[in-house]
Amino acid sequence: MEKLFGTDGIRGRANCYPITPEVALQVGKAIAHVFGASGHGSRRAVLGKDTRLSGYMLETALTSGLVSMGMDVFLVGVLPTPAVAHLTRSLAATVGIMLTASHNPYDDNGIKIFDQNGFKLSDELEAEIERHVLKGDLSGEHIRSDTMGKAYRIEDARGRYIEFAKSTVGNQNLSGLRLVLDCSNGAAYRIGPWIFEELGAKVHRAFDAPDGYNINNGCGALHPETVGALVRQHHADVGIALDGDADRVVFTDHEGQVVDGDRILAMCALEFHARGQLRHDTLVVTTMSNLGLHEAMAAHGIRVITTDVGDRMVIDAMRTGGYNLGGEKSGHVIFMDYVTTGDGIITALQVLRLMKQRGVSLRELAACIREYPQQLVSLPVARKLPLDSLPAVTAVLDEARSALDGRGRVIVRYSGTEPKVRILVEAASEDLVTTWVQRLSEVLQRELG
Repeated sequence: MEKLFGTDGIRGRANCYPITPEVALQVGKAIAHVFGASGHGSRRAVLGKDTRLSGYMLETALTSGLVSMGMDVFLVGVLPTPAVAHLTRSLAATVGIMLTASHNPYDDNGIKIFDQNGFKLSDELEAEIERHVLKGDLSGEHIRSDTMGKAYRIEDARGRYIEFAKSTVGNQNLSGLRLVLDCSNGAAYRIGPWIFEELGAKVHRAFDAPDGYNINNGCGALHPETVGALVRQHHADVGIALDGDADRVVFTDHEGQVVDGDRILAMCALEFHARGQLRHDTLVVTTMSNLGLHEAMAAHGIRVITTDVGDRMVIDAMRTGGYNLGGEKSGHVIFMDYVTTGDGIITALQVLRLMKQRGVSLRELAACIREYPQQLVSLPVARKLPLDSLPAVTAVLDEARSALDGRGRVIVRYSGTEPKVRILVEAASEDLVTTWVQRLSEVLQRELG
């Protein structure tokens, strides 16, 4: 059965199905129809984008579809994904839409959709939108000219988000801190540096000159070694690497060593717990989080809830249980007291506030957990066959798990956004990790092409 929506909206190669102006037009019409018919309140959409060249094409097509069905569109331009989620609530809009393919190369693009509360859509709403687009049943639907929507440029959208972001740390003075900020030539290339500079930090800007083609190109959260080298070069206190739409972040300490999402989650959970601010004394993570994080939390009486991979899975568990801190090793961190999705800038602000208030380095904060050796590998595949239908794969997985004997983990899963299979091996020694990553890679490449 044909599907448009994947694990994080609609995504694919720009100007190829389904990321075409024709489909975007129909998606816009379907969004306006579904949200208008559902009585969700105002008929307003907030529409933002990252710096990909194809954003202009999709923005125009989506806007046409939305206004043709009577919905007003607030165009906020290039802004981070979490800023669009925030502005959807702030502007009392019915729906928020972000044009981005996140960490993917420039020639991909995508459509992320948020409800009026700033949360990603439910499966039911996605399915309803998808059904209308695939059936094409709105293609001939017209409304009177006097009931069509309008499109507006919101000139102060950046300023609104800047003030909101700073307020989440009480406008903490960051003077004395030296940062390298890698903007990934993406959605935060303007707004990111302004926020940290306005709070007094000395910021060395990196990869803040997008040209439509260079987003995520050798920079950003997927390449923390880049910002690490710049930290050493400029003798900075911390490196901050955002991804293309700035909903995730990876740090490096003053020596350029990577500090990933697990360590950020751990240090923030311990701080919230000490202050009595960690709701239900619980942290929410995914299956990709290191066993060392679980052990550190248990030692301090903090419960850890584990979900499947994906920030949406984490957020769903947080909303269901009423928890206020969760995230992924990859750098999606959700501070539910302030935001409804992963936010790289607000995560960085929380970490910098902690450094400033405690008067310690990021390296000292990150020492709160002892991680097991771990390696994550992504392999391109020609086809995505059910893994349990491949005897050679199930055999090598059983062999690996038996060899680790409860002192490690093996996870193999397909990417939800790319034609790749991901292998995670975690063990008591680097040698074991390397051995089983190689064995699993050989079998999977042979079986999946």
